[in-house]
Amino acid sequence: MNLGAGDLFPHLLSNIPEARRIRVERALEGLFGRTLQYTADGLPFVITGDIPAMWLRDSTWQVKPLLKSDHPEVIEFLVNLSKAQVKYFLIDPYANAFNPEPNGNCWHKDFKDQSPWVFERKYELDSWASILYLARKIHEVYGISDHLDAKFVEALHLMLELSKKEQNHDRNSYIFKREGNPENDYLSHDGKGSPIGYTGMIYSAFRPSDDACVYGYLVPSSIFFASELQKLPQFVASAASLKIASEIREGIEKFAIINGVLAYEVDGLGNHLLMDDANTPSLLSLPFLEAMSDQEDLYQSTRSFVLSDSNPYFYVGKEAAGVGSPHTPSGHIWPIALAMQALTSGEKKFQLETLDLLERTDAKTGNMHESFHVNDSSKFTRDWFSWSDMTYVELVLEAYN
Repeated sequence: MNLGAGDLFPHLLSNIPEARRIRVERALEGLFGRTLQYTADGLPFVITGDIPAMWLRDSTWQVKPLLKSDHPEVIEFLVNLSKAQVKYFLIDPYANAFNPEPNGNCWHKDFKDQSPWVFERKYELDSWASILYLARKIHEVYGISDHLDAKFVEALHLMLELSKKEQNHDRNSYIFKREGNPENDYLSHDGKGSPIGYTGMIYSAFRPSDDACVYGYLVPSSIFFASELQKLPQFVASAASLKIASEIREGIEKFAIINGVLAYEVDGLGNHLLMDDANTPSLLSLPFLEAMSDQEDLYQSTRSFVLSDSNPYFYVGKEAAGVGSPHTPSGHIWPIALAMQALTSGEKKFQLETLDLLERTDAKTGNMHESFHVNDSSKFTRDWFSWSDMTYVELVLEAYN
């Protein structure tokens, strides 16, 4: 596709300053000109940026701003991307990233029987939720159900089947070892992950950052997944999907609220991790995900915790303050998290100030990076991260409309 901001958002751009419009154009050129290709079956394949693979999660958030467009080519693209996500999920529901063809390319072959379609096989619950989110939003925004076909129903039934299985996770069923790598790159306890007890929540081995969970129940991903099960279009929803969502919610209430705030991870055995990570879904992002109201006392108390030095990954420096991640060096914060803080603030003035901050800290590259150091934004990770660029676009569209 050769579409610019004027084609996609003609009704949204009139009051956006020219310099900011140019940045939006640059991000869209990156999405359509560099990340997008088409596979042999004619479906779109969206790489994450400087890694030539498609992440189920990333691809949803890379295209999220496009849901504000009513251009026919964009609508067709979104429908087909949803179908592509379903296709890959059905190849391997425990994989997080895929190849455009079965070429065996991979970050690391971690399983003897790993499909040649699979770039990485890290089981992340938010991948499932992200598939459901994009499919739902297409239906809600455009009134289209072409993508909610037999394959989607097959994928949904598999998610529900595996959800019941992962509510009672067998630690011998999914073992992830990666010799010689940092501890956050593989599961503890000889690849089995730490012990867990039943909570009603769904086990997740890895976080949205692709880091291993310390404890097996990842709270923001659990809330997000439950929300999407509850919001399924009526003609594909079922008693089973609502039951699992209810069980997850009960588990959150019983196990995940610690001293009035949401924990990031729990194990059902009394252990918990009080923190938040920069990547979405995060605790901070829950209203953006439509998974929790920003007016809820529980969200506001959790937000206050996340944006304070009580969160071990909240960093303050000379150039900026925000949420970082154990996935990136200490003292580095993420543009995605800065944008998410603004998007969930409900304050236009703060959103505009955040855009100024993001633009000042791009190391004069014109791109949003994965992370940068709070004292020196010339120190950053990932030259090109399409998701970060497109979250900037999301914030521009929100701040001016």
